[in-house]
Amino acid sequence: LARVANISSRLVNIDINSHQRPSEEILRYIEDSANMLAPLEEILPICRQCPANLNNEESELLGETIGCLGRINYPIDKDFEHFLANRLQLVFDVVDVDHWPRVLHVLIDRESPFDGEATKNLRRVTTPDGLRFFELRFGIKLYRAASHITTDNLFDLLAGFASTDDGASSYPRELPVMALADYMELFEALFDQNLSSEERKRVKTSSRSFNQFLRYIAAVRKADELQSRLLLD
Repeated sequence: LARVANISSRLVNIDINSHQRPSEEILRYIEDSANMLAPLEEILPICRQCPANLNNEESELLGETIGCLGRINYPIDKDFEHFLANRLQLVFDVVDVDHWPRVLHVLIDRESPFDGEATKNLRRVTTPDGLRFFELRFGIKLYRAASHITTDNLFDLLAGFASTDDGASSYPRELPVMALADYMELFEALFDQNLSSEERKRVKTSSRSFNQFLRYIAAVRKADELQSRLLLD
């Protein structure tokens, strides 16, 4: 339902902004989706009372019809990837190794499961319409203590783990409860510690991906509060 609602709203906004009459195909889709979205009238009152509803928080989160969902639209933009690389390198260079977020020790381990191969494969994909998963064709290389990894490894880490419910949820990936606090520790180091308001404002303005990842971080924080795994698609 949330996916259909998101597509419908985007189609409407595109047509409003283009100042052109919507095509017959778009009108037909919006009409069909209106029938599909009818159950939302029953769901939304319950959703607004749900403790997992991120839309209830007073923040700059990008809202969704269903408040426990969010999405990161591709491609991941280059400004956001450079931001992540710079912030990650800063942690490795400035923070004492004993105070690194725990997952960074896993990330730079030579036997780490986050080997970057999944992200490398996504970078190779270009659809017939020219769509890509990442603006940059190659991951950004890190240096010194992290000289053997790139941002490919980091994006593998952000994608979580294989789901453990044998397909019952239909979501292929998850962050298990035991990992949530460690991910929050990483996000605090990358997105909060010693990040000036000017730099935060700059990247928010230049990067769509940055703003969408803020909702991802909020979802991880909420899941940690509720001690519930976070499902990823």
